[in-house]
Amino acid sequence: MSERDVSPSPGGLPFAIKPRLIVIAVIVIALIILIASSFFVVDQTEQAVVLRFGKFSRVAGPGLNFKMPFSIEKNYNVPTQVVQNQQFGFRTERAGITSAFSRADFPEESIMLTGDLNIIDIEWTIQYLIVDPKAWLFKVEDRERTIRDISQSTLNRLVGDRAILDVIGNERTVIEVEGQRLLNERLKGYDLGINVTTVKLRNIVPPAGEVQDAFEDVNKAIQDMNRLINEGKEQYNSEIPRARGEAEKLIQEAMGYAAERVNAARGDVARFNSVLAEYSKNPDVTRTRLYIEMIESVFAGDKGTDLVDRNLDNFIPLKMLQDAAGGGAQ
Repeated sequence: MSERDVSPSPGGLPFAIKPRLIVIAVIVIALIILIASSFFVVDQTEQAVVLRFGKFSRVAGPGLNFKMPFSIEKNYNVPTQVVQNQQFGFRTERAGITSAFSRADFPEESIMLTGDLNIIDIEWTIQYLIVDPKAWLFKVEDRERTIRDISQSTLNRLVGDRAILDVIGNERTVIEVEGQRLLNERLKGYDLGINVTTVKLRNIVPPAGEVQDAFEDVNKAIQDMNRLINEGKEQYNSEIPRARGEAEKLIQEAMGYAAERVNAARGDVARFNSVLAEYSKNPDVTRTRLYIEMIESVFAGDKGTDLVDRNLDNFIPLKMLQDAAGGGAQ
């Protein structure tokens, strides 16, 4: 082997490094760098914005994607399918089944003035999705600060248009729905590339101190009022049907009695008419028959009484003999 084919080994290595081996190693390293910088992976929850020499080129979807190597093209993955949120007036220290919240107060975010010039403390959140990754990356410099400022101004406007009892009470859902709509309108004007999906009022209370104590008393009074109203409705629902049932029963009994009286009167009239017809034919016989029927009806329940014609002279002695034979005179 000639001296031309062997190069001295650096550091006293036991083998010689040939120029050809160095060239091969450089080529292999360049190929590795080429391959590594030519592909990138986008998660299922992401989209990638690809820049070529710093200028927007395209948006790549999930999976393995190709790009020009050696930083000619760069990719920036944006989580477009992940619901992100902003919290106002509180912070979540640990999320989970039982979340832990920070004890620190953020009055500059939560204290608001209502339409009737009362102060109220509102903790709330917004949730949003990134729908335009290009706009999200390049249209606004301080995205988080912009979202928070617009959200706070929107909610302050909605609360400032309502009385404090409305904010605490029945207008809560209206504020959430209207807040989502107004936020999307204003954020669209800034071209942030996001869509607000939820505005949620978490906790609404008056400021701590005497005001909060007074409102708690009011809330207790309202709860007592609602409880009494519900009890009254329950009593009403139990008594009214019963009274209506009794009234209907009395009405039905009265109608039955009326029908009975009418039918009896009609029967009496029919009987009187029939008697009148017979009387007109033979007054003496009919008069006698009516007299006998009347006497029978008067003494129908009287036992031991005999009716005797005054003209029957021998009837009474005969009756006395019959009574004596039967066990003595009564």
